[in-house]
Amino acid sequence: MPPPSADSPASRASSPSAAPARTPAHVAIIMDGNGRWAQQRGLPRIEGHRRGVETVRRVIDSSREFGVRMLTLYAFSAENWRRPQDEVGALMGLLELYLKRELQTFVKNRIRLRTIGRTQELPAGARRQLQHTIEATQGFEDYTLTLALNYGSRGEVVDAARAYAAALAAGEVAPDDCSWESFSRHLYTAGLPDPDLVIRTSGETRLSNFLLLQAAYAEFVFTPVLWPDFGKDDLAQALAEYARRERRYGKTSEQCRATEHAQQH
Repeated sequence: MPPPSADSPASRASSPSAAPARTPAHVAIIMDGNGRWAQQRGLPRIEGHRRGVETVRRVIDSSREFGVRMLTLYAFSAENWRRPQDEVGALMGLLELYLKRELQTFVKNRIRLRTIGRTQELPAGARRQLQHTIEATQGFEDYTLTLALNYGSRGEVVDAARAYAAALAAGEVAPDDCSWESFSRHLYTAGLPDPDLVIRTSGETRLSNFLLLQAAYAEFVFTPVLWPDFGKDDLAQALAEYARRERRYGKTSEQCRATEHAQQH
């Protein structure tokens, strides 16, 4: 195996890791680059996915340390079924194994597991383990880990529109009450705040059908680091970049500063 690259955790070990003064409550990550990581090392693609699972553990721990209370990970998209069947099968096996291994850690650290996506279409073994882990952690409120599985934002909108139409037909929603607040209750993410920060690894700069509506006002950080190499320092840098941003929500900088000043006093 070649020595660590300039972007690997080993090469960045001496970099300071510290939480920024302003930490996002909810961070969403598009975990990209497992296959390329493996190919660069002459390894099977599944080895990149295995190393990616180790990164998930590392990022969950670092997020909690930095004060991020909600983490959403894009684990398997609705489009990923198009990959070779042996790779898809291996990914489902890794998911099931990960959940079995991490359940005690979730309970110890009071991490609640949620999922978004059409999880009813996953293989039976993965579905059973997901349900078991969700039920075992549903009482926790300290931290929330959401796995996007068989997820696609466009499919989510279709499912939400169908549910909303059914609610209208049943008289559960008044036709005049058509608003984002009433519609968003039918999204997979109902009950979760929108992400403050979306991170994508591997150098790609697109959303790939991930949280298109929920990320309407999110900040974005794109990093060239491949997901298996993404470490605590990389997360700290992304959080620091977020802290430098001014989130205006349509207001002017002067209005934002005045509001912040008023809140501080």
